[in-house]
Amino acid sequence: MDDRPLIRAKSGTNLGGASAHNRRIMIDALRVNGALSRADLARATGLTPQTVSNIIEELAGEGLVRSQASVRKGRGQPATPYQLVPEGAFAIGLQIDRHVTRTVIVNLVGDVLVQIEAILPPGGPETGVVVVLDLVARVRTMLSEKVSGAEERLVGLGIAMPGPFGINTLYDDPWMMTAWQSFPLVERIAEGTGLEVALQNDASAAATAERLLGAAHGLDHAICIYFGYGLGTGLILNGELYGGAYSNAGEIGMMLTLVPGDGADVEPLEHYASMAALCKLLELDPSAPDLFAMVTDAVLLGGSKLEQWMDDVAERLRRAVQMLELVFDPQTVILCGGAPRVLIDKLVEKIEPLLPSIAERASRSQPRLQAGLADPWSAALGAAAEPIARAFDPRFSAILKNA
Repeated sequence: MDDRPLIRAKSGTNLGGASAHNRRIMIDALRVNGALSRADLARATGLTPQTVSNIIEELAGEGLVRSQASVRKGRGQPATPYQLVPEGAFAIGLQIDRHVTRTVIVNLVGDVLVQIEAILPPGGPETGVVVVLDLVARVRTMLSEKVSGAEERLVGLGIAMPGPFGINTLYDDPWMMTAWQSFPLVERIAEGTGLEVALQNDASAAATAERLLGAAHGLDHAICIYFGYGLGTGLILNGELYGGAYSNAGEIGMMLTLVPGDGADVEPLEHYASMAALCKLLELDPSAPDLFAMVTDAVLLGGSKLEQWMDDVAERLRRAVQMLELVFDPQTVILCGGAPRVLIDKLVEKIEPLLPSIAERASRSQPRLQAGLADPWSAALGAAAEPIARAFDPRFSAILKNA
């Protein structure tokens, strides 16, 4: 019986032309498990010891991995563990929301090194993009002052913004940022920063953050319900983020739900289950800098009006969780987002017990539903993780080309 500890890793390939994929496999294994020896990496990934040794030498030469002190295991030769070098790469994350923009810089292992935010001025993207570019320039200066040579190791910039993208709408209502979505944002940011830029919706960014640092770490199949100003889901399927044909996968906030009362009217789910709906209920300004503190105080104080709202939201999300389980068969569903910790925890508590679904099985290693990151910076963090993932995570496309 093999009593060696389980190492979580994807399988590499020893076929020719797959070196880019194998590099990503090795980096992913070190990120998920921490320091590993060459023998551990070969056993976990299915790569030959020689292939592992070649890739380790290559990554070490590029400053992406480094060795630790040798460790003796049993009677054999001492094993040398290898770990990722946090300063091996950096990425910028940019969140653009209805009232605020946030920017963070993370290193290769996801540590946040710099983070600042600014209020978006009126005038839409033409005036807002000036603020955004200034914010990015400021964090880059702060990073350079903190880490020598970091600028040369920036692998890209990720943008997180509410969706849906590219749909037909005649006005910019409170639930959509139509003016920003029709603005050439990626092109302007790329031109203004000189970096490779990618755009995703905030729910997908939050799922990326969960995969890097949260409840989805090490999981290949997870659904992240993002409870922010609106409502959406980030889909982690087969170890990769799934965005759909038009980057709008997971927009459950647009699902129609019955309006309370005797009528048969319907409205989008996020009109009930979102921070925007809660702010309306509590008569709070969604752009208030101390919004999280005010919502936290309100939840702790309680009251019949707030309890009724949370019960209604929990009932609607309970049905959403069942639907997501039936469609995607995930290892777990995670409720996370730009909402206070106390609110996320309270909603998870109220959503239980879950409705019957195919997810009920005795062999579960993860709960069907759990709380994830609850932080106003989670979408920005996920946006920063996207360039890291694009550069280093295992993806099928890496087998097809040198990327």
